[in-house]
Amino acid sequence: MTRRSLLTLACSVLMLSACGFQLRGQQDYAFKRLYISGGSAAGGARLTRLVQGGSDTVVVNSVANADATLQISEARGSSTLTLNSLGVVEEYQMNLTMTYSLTGKDGTVLIPPSVIALNRAMTYSDQYSQAKSAEADILFADMESDAIDQLTRRLSLVRSLHPAPGQGVPAVAPRAPLPPPPL
Repeated sequence: MTRRSLLTLACSVLMLSACGFQLRGQQDYAFKRLYISGGSAAGGARLTRLVQGGSDTVVVNSVANADATLQISEARGSSTLTLNSLGVVEEYQMNLTMTYSLTGKDGTVLIPPSVIALNRAMTYSDQYSQAKSAEADILFADMESDAIDQLTRRLSLVRSLHPAPGQGVPAVAPRAPLPPPPL
């Protein structure tokens, strides 16, 4: 390597470390066998890939074989965000709400029922209704992927399968309606 390329590489590494960039790294979950109940097939596959690929935890197919059970439910919806002067919709707000809880094998609540709520804005035109339908599907898939990423970070907060009183993971819920997303 030339001196110039080494200097460029060193500067790049320094800049990345200065901005707080950090690889996800290996997770160390308190549970070693996880059963996932509910959610979409695509979301379950992504969650399984993230959990098994980033830790020594295995996703099992039976509750009897699991140390912990993750229950997931999703709700998707859309609402009108803006109208033009004729009362025709110009933008929709796409909403995804993922509710989840984690329970130990003995029934101990490790993560009480919690919510991840996400939204995205989408412009709309009747002229391109098929394309906008496909765009909505892409936005929902993106939100689901984001919610799964947030969920894996929440799962890493569980430190014990038998937490002491006051040492458990608190429930999380949105405190106020989400603001309209910027375009």
